[in-house]
Amino acid sequence: MNIVKRWQRLRDELPDGVRLVAVSKREPVEAIETLYRAGQRAFGENRARELAEKHDALPEDIEWHMIGHLQSNKVRLVAPFVTLIHGVDSLHLLEAIDGEGARVGRVIPCLLQFHVAEEESKFGLDPAGARALLESGSYANMRHARLDGVMGMATFTPNEGQVRAEFARLRELFGWLKGEFFAGEESFKELSMGMSGDYPLAVEAGSTLVRVGSALFRPGDEG
Repeated sequence: MNIVKRWQRLRDELPDGVRLVAVSKREPVEAIETLYRAGQRAFGENRARELAEKHDALPEDIEWHMIGHLQSNKVRLVAPFVTLIHGVDSLHLLEAIDGEGARVGRVIPCLLQFHVAEEESKFGLDPAGARALLESGSYANMRHARLDGVMGMATFTPNEGQVRAEFARLRELFGWLKGEFFAGEESFKELSMGMSGDYPLAVEAGSTLVRVGSALFRPGDEG
């Protein structure tokens, strides 16, 4: 099965209200162009420099998602064009995004990343850290960074019960933030969870954005 057929099958599996971010990290421009011609528009990268290079080489109407851990000193590379930054895990990073947004004259949409997995290697806030960020004076003064929802990754495990529980926890965190900090804000609506190995469980739990790479580009691999 070629990449376009895999993309069509995956797209058909996803219910209304769930968007596919094709994770194109380490993939050549030609592979992205193939999916673009088929109709895919949202692509995800985890390295700012690679994202900037691909943005310059590909059609302007692609929606670029920064899905990896973004260092504050690399925000400048993607600030002029990035559609959504998925992994905001600190006030310092959000301050950098706000500053770069002001520099280029745009509001940059972002997601708060939460740590819900057992693996210590994964980044993300805990509820106390999120509350401190949202109640800070610095956040109150931001005009060029906007929070549109939350993102998280489940533990890499064959235990579906554990994965379901972690996705349910992320959905609870989204609901808490929506009710306490973003009530009435229509833009706060995204729940980014689910990758190649677990996206069906994420969709069951209410994901609005699934980030799928190897299932599209390299079937048989994980990630």
